[in-house]
Amino acid sequence: MASKQPLAHLDVQDQISANKRNSFLLMLIVPAVIVLLIYTIGMVYNPGSIFTFLIIGTIFSMIFTIGSYYWSDKIVLATTGARPATKQENAFLINTVEGLAIAAGMPAPRIYVLDSPDINAFATGRDPQHGIIVVTTGIMQRLNRQELEGVVAHEMSHIANFDIRFATLIAVLVGMVSIISQMFLRSLWWGGGDDRDNRGNAIFVVIGIVLAILAPIFTQLIQLAISRQREYLADANGAFLTRYPEGLASALEKIASSKTTIKPSGAVSHLFFSNPIKRLNAESIFSTHPPIEERIRRLRAM
Repeated sequence: MASKQPLAHLDVQDQISANKRNSFLLMLIVPAVIVLLIYTIGMVYNPGSIFTFLIIGTIFSMIFTIGSYYWSDKIVLATTGARPATKQENAFLINTVEGLAIAAGMPAPRIYVLDSPDINAFATGRDPQHGIIVVTTGIMQRLNRQELEGVVAHEMSHIANFDIRFATLIAVLVGMVSIISQMFLRSLWWGGGDDRDNRGNAIFVVIGIVLAILAPIFTQLIQLAISRQREYLADANGAFLTRYPEGLASALEKIASSKTTIKPSGAVSHLFFSNPIKRLNAESIFSTHPPIEERIRRLRAM
């Protein structure tokens, strides 16, 4: 297929712009689904019920957003068991991160180490001032300097691009779709059959049920598609920062040929540089990361 052909003379800035554009276009689809779902429910119920519906969904979303915004980094670190890096043990890693932070014009992220032979890393934190980068011990043992710089630059790009905040926003929108859908379906189930005929046009009742079932699945697929786009964007940004795409491409090649031992929960697996859970299913639309082979191809086309 055409999408598999080499990307000749691909400009890094063009790649960055394209991925940013694709991410925001994908993000617009989720609110559109919410509006369609609420409109359909409005045709089934009276407007007063819709306002109550929205208020409850908004309260849940606000709680989730605030919690994710302020405490997600602490939860992730506790979940993975990462420990702070020290200059005695990790001087080269710390110097690499600080040097790239100066080149990127951003505060140096805090650095943590995860004891694992895997070649992997992830970033967390709500903004560049609270950024955190976690790398495995396997990275420091198995990657050379250029490869390590490529991986670190990729993770720093996630922080600089506010990807964690972006992902939180998308998660909130997807969560709202799920909450609204579940409330609608439960209200139909528990509302009793006698009132069901008085809840609006029967066609909209059927449409509402179909939307309530399919919308959460569809918006989750959008969320995963956005995640894959942000990985491409971080690759492009990281290559631009180091001015050496081959370092990141070579690191990905080593990851592709290595085994994985990290078993994080599904809630944090999308944060990793390479998905430790779904690597074998990278071609799936349910994957949080694009195929490693495609990432390497794009990098070497820059």
